[in-house]
Amino acid sequence: MTRASVRFAILFTAFCAFGGAAGSAQEPFDLLLRGGRVIDGTGNPWFMADVGIRDGRIVAVGRLGDAAAVEVLDVSGRYVAPGFIDIHSHADDGSAIVGGATIRTDQLRRKSMPNIVAQGITTAVVNHDGRSPWPISRQRELLEDQGIGANVMLMVGHGTIRRQVMGDDTRRPATEAEVAEMRALLRQGIAEGAVGLSAGLEYDPGRWSTTKEVVEVARELTAIDGVYISHERAEGADPMWFWPSRDEPGAPTLIDAVLETIEIGRQAGVRVVASHIKAKGTHWWGSSASVIQLIESARAEGVRVFADQYPYPTSGTDGNTVLLPRWALRDTEAESPRDGRNAAEMLQLNLADPESAAAIRLDIAHEIRRRGGADRVMIFEYPEDESLVGKTLAEVAEEWELDQVETAIQLQLRGTPARPGGGRMRGFSMSEDDVEAYGARPWVATTTDGGLSDLSEAGRRPVHPRFYGTFARKIAWYARDRGVLTVESAVRSSTSLPAQIMGLRDRGQIREGFHADVVVFDLETLEDRTTFFEPHAYPSGIDQVLVNGKFVLRNGELTQALAGRILTAGDRGVATPVSDDGDGRPAPR
Repeated sequence: MTRASVRFAILFTAFCAFGGAAGSAQEPFDLLLRGGRVIDGTGNPWFMADVGIRDGRIVAVGRLGDAAAVEVLDVSGRYVAPGFIDIHSHADDGSAIVGGATIRTDQLRRKSMPNIVAQGITTAVVNHDGRSPWPISRQRELLEDQGIGANVMLMVGHGTIRRQVMGDDTRRPATEAEVAEMRALLRQGIAEGAVGLSAGLEYDPGRWSTTKEVVEVARELTAIDGVYISHERAEGADPMWFWPSRDEPGAPTLIDAVLETIEIGRQAGVRVVASHIKAKGTHWWGSSASVIQLIESARAEGVRVFADQYPYPTSGTDGNTVLLPRWALRDTEAESPRDGRNAAEMLQLNLADPESAAAIRLDIAHEIRRRGGADRVMIFEYPEDESLVGKTLAEVAEEWELDQVETAIQLQLRGTPARPGGGRMRGFSMSEDDVEAYGARPWVATTTDGGLSDLSEAGRRPVHPRFYGTFARKIAWYARDRGVLTVESAVRSSTSLPAQIMGLRDRGQIREGFHADVVVFDLETLEDRTTFFEPHAYPSGIDQVLVNGKFVLRNGELTQALAGRILTAGDRGVATPVSDDGDGRPAPR
């Protein structure tokens, strides 16, 4: 073939391709988003473009002129981004009560996932911290039958299958035979639609497992290129279960926990995620630098390790920080809590014994430090003296002319007798320096660690603001206002990065052929409107949210559309292995 004929062939092929694309574009779109500033999710700078959507997919991105569409939406001055992907959601898990605070319900106001889609989340990964319903097939079938507002991906809980195998005898390492049974159950969960393994190694029963056990179970994920996501063994100087008066020194630290997650990824050969990464406690502030160095060194050698983060300086779902050791507040001899002594009575009883009193004071001092220090522990509810609400432990100590430890004791004795701690407090246990250091790393995904809620629960149920405001806060506060990272990078941490972690190949970007999970927002008015006193508030500035091409938020109003799907390994282009009996749906154990 001559050079001229080669050139002609190339030009002809290009012409045909262009003509085919133009012809496809001339078919009416279901929806045309016109004139927006596209942040495509890759981290690249935004660009001006129209976005054409048809049959639940993005079919055209560019200057689409006067293309026909069933609906044209002018989004001039707005940003068009991929739907946010929350890889650590508690919208459902094994601890949730069916029909209650879970998406497994007939209540439209819950299964439409209002606080989730209102902040732009279009895919949520559930069953975390080692907890999942069992079997996975039952959870999946229920959700598919009833409908859900956003897409959902299911994990298998390590703690769940550990209990399935070991029963109540979990406070020990598992035997090889038991680990083999856990692997079989994980295979079952995968065959039923799960995409990964979650662990809660700071909780029962996961805290009694060995690294070897977790590695061997996680190896099953290689068949589907699945992911291991771990609530690690510690998030600061020691685990939450550690009390210096009762536990031997040498409990795992955050550094130990991160090293373990890295080692699981290295040995099992799977992607691993250090969940809601933080540096908890005043004596652990600044440790983010060491953790970042460890993770980046592991990544440099080829370990596929990531982290996720909710961008707030305080932890705890409901803000119920109790500074007193629980062992000092429980009546272990009572047959039921109703018949036993209340928290205040038990505390007085234990304080009467000099040895117990010394142990209590040691543990309180430890917990004050772990919760951020007396000047960062705030009272949010105290019915017996409402003048204390909004004050810190340090301020109350000064007002009462007591030391900080004695103040914590008196808050219990003067407060609601049956309520541990005497009232509701929240500890701001993380430093903003560490929050920002983690949040700026390109391998840290934004996530809520939040559950299901709606505005009807305002004033009745205290929740962490992360339930409502996480993604708006990351983009608006940390990127737009603080400049910790670019807006495009903040969007990437919420879209294509979590898609990469979960192995999603056609979500997480504004790109032709991708599913039409889309968020349209006004960057100037985007804001997390929650406060720790009033956490029930949808973010401002989010105009439109589409899940699979359908509006779940339209012009700032929830539609309650059930547009979501259960996403399995098959949705990632990975063949799902069948169960041992070959039908792909093993019988429940």
